[in-house]
Amino acid sequence: MSKVFLSIHVLAAILAVGPVAVAASMFPAALKRGDTGTLRLLHRICRVYAWVGIAVPLFGFAVAGTMHVTGDTWVLVSIGLTAVAAAVLVLLVLPGQRTALAEPEAEAAGGVATAVDTRLAARLGMVTGVFNLLWAVVTVLMIIRPGSSTGV
Repeated sequence: MSKVFLSIHVLAAILAVGPVAVAASMFPAALKRGDTGTLRLLHRICRVYAWVGIAVPLFGFAVAGTMHVTGDTWVLVSIGLTAVAAAVLVLLVLPGQRTALAEPEAEAAGGVATAVDTRLAARLGMVTGVFNLLWAVVTVLMIIRPGSSTGV
């Protein structure tokens, strides 16, 4: 059963976290260009796939339970980093994107980013980078996990 849970966990991570990471990373550049249609699309991708991404930790807990590693340090660190990544997404990335979309469209229609847009784009780029870095560390922990039976 752990192989089934592991397969679903990995697929969910690829199919849910991947689109959020890419769309959130593309958002600051679209904001600088003032491309409102693209901004709306990227924000929607981030919002929808954030909900789908809830499957990743759920199946992760199932995998850890069936493998009897729930209390292992690498699992606990991964859980903590996943929680921090989720908090960054929910408390910083998505609200920042909403703020960018709430700005007057008249300014964005000119295609020139205002100073506020530029600062917001830089901040969104930074918090998105933190989000992506957290997921990269979790991925590495999942691959190189201490006590791995694969010998890697």
